[in-house]
Amino acid sequence: MSKGLSLWFAVSSIVLLTAAAISISYSAWLAILLGFLSVGNIGWGFVIKARQRRS
Repeated sequence: MSKGLSLWFAVSSIVLLTAAAISISYSAWLAILLGFLSVGNIGWGFVIKARQRRS
């Protein structure tokens, strides 16, 4: 995976996790949604890395 793409996944995951942490005090459902989006974003990064390694 290129450095730019890995940086994108790292920064976007940090932003999503920060938003989830902040939203805990406002809405539990929003925090859960953002948590799932964060895990999905991290997982998608691993999927892309594995696909590029295979090729």
